[in-house]
Amino acid sequence: MATQVHTVVVGPFAVNCYLLWDQQTSEGVIIDPGAEADEIAEEIDELNITPKAILLTHGHGDHIAAVADLKRIFDIPLYIGRGEEALLADPGANISAFFDHPIVAPKPDHSVEDEQLISVGGIELLVLSTPGHTAAGVCYLEESGGRLFCGDTLFAGSIGRTDLSGGDYERLIRSIHKKILTLPDSVLVFPGHGPRTTVGTERGTNPFLVGSRYA
Repeated sequence: MATQVHTVVVGPFAVNCYLLWDQQTSEGVIIDPGAEADEIAEEIDELNITPKAILLTHGHGDHIAAVADLKRIFDIPLYIGRGEEALLADPGANISAFFDHPIVAPKPDHSVEDEQLISVGGIELLVLSTPGHTAAGVCYLEESGGRLFCGDTLFAGSIGRTDLSGGDYERLIRSIHKKILTLPDSVLVFPGHGPRTTVGTERGTNPFLVGSRYA
């Protein structure tokens, strides 16, 4: 199975919304549609993709603002980590209320757990539980393609902030070491903001991880 990934940068916080699809069937998933549903839908149409699901790495407002519209447009299910569901319905909890733009997303159709394998539209993704940025954030590992979609857990040269509700610095560092740095160096890391990186690069150079007591 050959897959392809396309990035759509959306919203005032420049969130990376990822489109991942099977090149043979053109079926795929939408990961973290943070805003600008019309633009995402246009990209999907131009790439001739048939989306089969929306996957969320976590429930912060800058990652969920386009969920409702895309669910309506494509009539597809929504996935999020178990324990993260409450953020979708609460603008205070998902931080959007603090920016005078309260966002409410639909209830998820599926709450996923650590090590759960998701098979959607010819795409297989392994759920990795990585709490710390939020209480129940997850990453999605495409083992066949060597890609990790990690939301705001890990960035190129940095990590997700932990000063918001549900954040926990020690827990985040443990999550990264246990779930991400145990992956092969060659795995491509697709973060929620900024450029992509690799597991090996972050293991060797990320100042938050090098020399950590969890290393």
